[in-house]
Amino acid sequence: MLSPKRVRYRKAQRGNMPGNATRCNTIVFGDYALVALDRMWITNRQIEAARIALNRHIKRGGKIWIRIFPDKPYTKKPAETRMGKGKGAPDHWVAVVKPGTVMFELGGGIDRALAEEAMILAGAKLPIKTKVVVRAEFALGE
Repeated sequence: MLSPKRVRYRKAQRGNMPGNATRCNTIVFGDYALVALDRMWITNRQIEAARIALNRHIKRGGKIWIRIFPDKPYTKKPAETRMGKGKGAPDHWVAVVKPGTVMFELGGGIDRALAEEAMILAGAKLPIKTKVVVRAEFALGE
């Protein structure tokens, strides 16, 4: 699972996610990308599930870039605990994803049909709406 090696603070505040993605919103490495259309926290388990689905479908043929990283700690109090007594212990890690964020990129000489199928499968593992984008179309239209 993805998680930071070390962080400055063990527990983070929830924050808010207004607007669209201003960074990590262009295709940089590959030829195809999976772009988020909603805003949500994506857990490290969901990122790993999508990565495995991508890898298995392309049969480790091309190269995959994961453009999001879960660096925000998500805390949780134990079950059946009374209110109060402070904030819970860190439970897992999440990545903050806004609309327009490029989450995965795919490249390395893969044909378009295979890449789009793989990206659709990976998007099905995530709790948000996604779309597949090609580098040439991305530069022109959106």
